[in-house]
Amino acid sequence: MDGLRLLAALMVCLYHFAGRGGDISRSWGRSPSRIFPDLSQAAVYGCLGVQFFFVISGFVICMSSWGRSPGDFFRSRVARLYPAYWAAVLLVAGAAFVLPTVLQPLRLDQILVNLTMFQMPTGVPRVLGVCWTLWAEVRFYALFALCVVLRGVTYRRLVLFCCVWTLAAVVCKGAGNELTAQLVMPEHAPFFVGGLALYLIHRCGGNPTLWGIVCVSWLLGQETVTTGLWRPGAVGDFHRNPYLILLLLTLGFAAVAAVALGWTRWASWPWLTTAGALTYPFYLVHEHLGWCVIRVLHRGLGLPPWPTLAVTVLGMLGLAWLIHRCVERPLGPRLKKGGTARSDARPLPYRTSLPVITSAGPS
Repeated sequence: MDGLRLLAALMVCLYHFAGRGGDISRSWGRSPSRIFPDLSQAAVYGCLGVQFFFVISGFVICMSSWGRSPGDFFRSRVARLYPAYWAAVLLVAGAAFVLPTVLQPLRLDQILVNLTMFQMPTGVPRVLGVCWTLWAEVRFYALFALCVVLRGVTYRRLVLFCCVWTLAAVVCKGAGNELTAQLVMPEHAPFFVGGLALYLIHRCGGNPTLWGIVCVSWLLGQETVTTGLWRPGAVGDFHRNPYLILLLLTLGFAAVAAVALGWTRWASWPWLTTAGALTYPFYLVHEHLGWCVIRVLHRGLGLPPWPTLAVTVLGMLGLAWLIHRCVERPLGPRLKKGGTARSDARPLPYRTSLPVITSAGPS
């Protein structure tokens, strides 16, 4: 699973550096499709790494929440998400003031709101372009905590949650109500639900109900992704083939299913653990800071495109390791421990002068 997470992050990275125009064109000096004519045709599909992430997230969150109290779940999510996120926001905000031609600097009040991870619902400009996916993750965690973790994670509750959320997403998609769409997330729900069901297959074994949930999630998800990414009749540098979209999404579900069925147990290389640890900070910092590095190396120092791309990706991986080593490892456990309420600790003895009545009589 760690290896799949890194693969998804690298897919998104390739999309941001070579599979789109806009801001990255300013860093390269021209469209990536002109610099990497062959690579850009594959990189344009890298945005599907986000849906791949959501399937993996459903699997991992279900696994990590089993047997945990709501407090434990909340603390683990805060400790996992925020340390690297805070570091990324501060680094990117600082880079925007150094290279305003690449990144647009934000006001201090806007940067501070970004530290909460609630900038999107409040309408504040984003420091990190990828944080829209974090807002989807936060809503998933909230739904999962309220509907499942609050009463205790069980097989029956999880199956019911998957079925009800899928039905709600279908109804919400046709209703066109913005508030319910924000809460139910019909465009993302199939991927999270698919990941949840795949973990239940991993833990409890496959059965028609669970495989049915996975199949329905795939069917709903492929239509959502194809509609969002394919433009019929579109021409230009960055258009996508609907059949390749379907194929790549299917491969993403199949890869997580292979893990669920235990087919990847042979891939127990130690470096995969490190890869998994680097994935989240790499995902956060690679886009905007990568644009800055490309601007300096390619247009400033004249480094050729392919070495620039390689050095940028490796540099972002190195920065991710530093964030993991210097921020996540020391700060994460402190946040998890510091959030423990007094009620979670062992109760203090209570002295009373009255007799304590037990089944055996007063003592």
